[in-house]
Amino acid sequence: MSITELESKCRELRQLQALIEEAQAEAETIKNAIKAAMGDSEALRAGEYTVRWTVVKSSRLDTSALRKAAPELYEKYTRSVETKRFSVA
Repeated sequence: MSITELESKCRELRQLQALIEEAQAEAETIKNAIKAAMGDSEALRAGEYTVRWTVVKSSRLDTSALRKAAPELYEKYTRSVETKRFSVA
């Protein structure tokens, strides 16, 4: 792929990413309007759609507290992970 083609692809990618961001912002606005219409209801029927907005509980390890309370245990069970990050600036 030539530099010109690569530059064109990068430009196209940036434009598509901007469209995605706009669509996500619009979707978030619509979600918030639906939530406002639901009020305190956890479920709502809207024609063919059932909308649910419920509390979900989960547990997560507080690594900062673990590091302070038991640093040797934290070090023993901490592992390094390598990933590749793709970006176009």
